[in-house]
Amino acid sequence: MGNLRQLVLIALVLLGCRGALAADLSPVPEPRVALEPVRVAPESGRFTLIEENDALAPSPTDRWYTQGFQLSYLSAPVAGPTLDWLFPTTFTNPSSPRTRKWEFVFGQSIFTPENTKLIPPDPLDRPYAGWLYAGLGWYQQTNRNTLDHLELLLGVVGPDALAKQVQGGFHDLLGQKTSAAWAFQLKNEPGIMLSYDHKWRIGMPVGGSFSIDAIPEFGGSVGNVFTYGQLGMMVRFGQNLNADYGPARIRPALSGTTWFDRSQLDGPFGWYIFAGVQGRAIARNIFLDGNSFVTSASVSKRPLVGDVSAGASFFWLDFAKLDLVFTWRSDEFVGQSQPSRFGGINLSFRLP
Repeated sequence: MGNLRQLVLIALVLLGCRGALAADLSPVPEPRVALEPVRVAPESGRFTLIEENDALAPSPTDRWYTQGFQLSYLSAPVAGPTLDWLFPTTFTNPSSPRTRKWEFVFGQSIFTPENTKLIPPDPLDRPYAGWLYAGLGWYQQTNRNTLDHLELLLGVVGPDALAKQVQGGFHDLLGQKTSAAWAFQLKNEPGIMLSYDHKWRIGMPVGGSFSIDAIPEFGGSVGNVFTYGQLGMMVRFGQNLNADYGPARIRPALSGTTWFDRSQLDGPFGWYIFAGVQGRAIARNIFLDGNSFVTSASVSKRPLVGDVSAGASFFWLDFAKLDLVFTWRSDEFVGQSQPSRFGGINLSFRLP
């Protein structure tokens, strides 16, 4: 009986040790660590330089719309519903995601007649004129495929626009004479222009990482400098098309913009070739109609003008972008000897 009790006690001790050992060898749950959200560097603003010049076209000329320069700064996305009410997409697509950015613009455009050696100039040819301006723009992208753009430009037309000095300085660098007929340019006049554009982007993949899209647009401008309505369409083929809506241009033109959305990039490199057309119904063009309040040189403008543009764009991430553009423009005034043509080079780069 005593031996039986000893066996029972030994068995109980062994079972207890086994349970304790099992408890010691069982996996210990790891402490839970809160995962930090992925941090994305805030998007920086972007500068864009635009140079349009008839000297950049095949068979360079020096006439009509002869030179345009524009420098712009596009902000990073702006939070909040600021100025939403300015755009129709706020009300037509109230539940769609929206991104807003603002833009500062500074630029100059220069116009001359075909024969710059005549003194006085040919009264049936385009007058000498310059347009120096600055302004603000406001963008709203809706649902990542629709873009509204509102822009207000203020400036001066006439000698204070410094067109004679800029063209003269450039000609001096090339060893060319500056026309003495700038004394006959349009008189000084304050200029104002309010513009609105609306674009859609309709895309389709075509295999691999390539895609094609179409960007129809409508809009217009009002003011004593330009007043017109516009309709246009651009078609593009390439990679990473969703990052923008085409190359930036100087008004009036097939109106690409400086807009760039790096969140839509799929891979570091993007490029596309493009072609587009735009038609404008023009009520006022101060550079053809002449000054608003005093007598000045003028010609009879064409009420309907069309542009055909083509070119290519290349960009690396959102760091830098290069646009090459060629434009053919139909006759703008009665008696114009042939359509205008000019080239453009754009360079965009983001801030560090």
